[in-house]
Amino acid sequence: MKALVLSGGAGTRLRPITHTSAKQLVPVANKAVLFYGLESIAAAGITDVGVIVGDTAAEIQEAVGDGSKFGLEITYIPQERPLGLAHAVLVARDYLGDDDFVMYLGDNFIVGGITGLVEEFRTNRPDAQILLTRVQDPRSFGVAELDDGGQVIGLEEKPEHPKSDLALVGVYLFTPVIHDAVRAVTPSWRGELEITHAIQHLIDVRADVRCTVIKGYWKDTGNVADMLEVNRTVLEGLTRRIDGDVDEASETVGRVVVEEGARIVNSRVVGPAVVGAGTVVEDSYVGPFTSIAENCRITDSELEFSIVLRDSSIDGVGRIESSLIGRHVQVTPAPSVPSAHRLVLGDHSKVQIHT
Repeated sequence: MKALVLSGGAGTRLRPITHTSAKQLVPVANKAVLFYGLESIAAAGITDVGVIVGDTAAEIQEAVGDGSKFGLEITYIPQERPLGLAHAVLVARDYLGDDDFVMYLGDNFIVGGITGLVEEFRTNRPDAQILLTRVQDPRSFGVAELDDGGQVIGLEEKPEHPKSDLALVGVYLFTPVIHDAVRAVTPSWRGELEITHAIQHLIDVRADVRCTVIKGYWKDTGNVADMLEVNRTVLEGLTRRIDGDVDEASETVGRVVVEEGARIVNSRVVGPAVVGAGTVVEDSYVGPFTSIAENCRITDSELEFSIVLRDSSIDGVGRIESSLIGRHVQVTPAPSVPSAHRLVLGDHSKVQIHT
């Protein structure tokens, strides 16, 4: 059995972060979201992994390498444009051959991994098995309709009027029959080859399509709010570890990780929180559910429920919360006069200013 990991999307909902970085590499608890998926695949006993890459291929390949650090053998498969999940299966046809495979969206996060799902599929070997979870607003997802016996009878992609609250989680398991199905579908109104249409084709030809409804935690980390929520969830599982330097004037409370080479100076860090290697926190407060990556500097500031990427600095700006701060960012106080806001913002940014 192989795995197909999709890492070619543009990540428009995470702009401006994804103007300069792959969305799958944005860190959660200082580890790229993509890495959690690769670790889950390895834990399920799958070693051969094809990774679909697009415009950010070089960055993905640099971060993942040949897969050996995950216990995997990685093959990179270029996709010229992100034309849908079914299109990804099409371009991976030669790599997948006649093997069963799990398709995993690289920006999805599932607590508990996929080992149980893979074992269930290997035991029963239906033509396709999908993972479902209940969501408050299904209109943003692929949605499944089940009959009274729990059998999948229909799928829709981002429907305006959903027939259920069961959304497809970004993990699918297939036998080779899916290859005929992806060749049978035509582009949707979005101009993409939808995997929901391919699975619907299997249903229409009476193939064996099964589902598993999960009650555990799942998130599509496609926007800032979801990234922060996943970060919160992962940090909840931290084990306290102080490998860096914490001076006598500082205090660390609860599940705090201070990586080797980090320094906490005259500051208070309240967990769950992680401070990356080479980072300095001085005369500051770092509150719960905060991840600070490597080689950052936090000075005379307060930070809570936020993610700070590597090589950034926050100096003398009071309190920051519910924020995602990119790489090589400088956050400093604005001049007191004249009374005006000075902004340099990427496309599609959202800013809240008190007046």
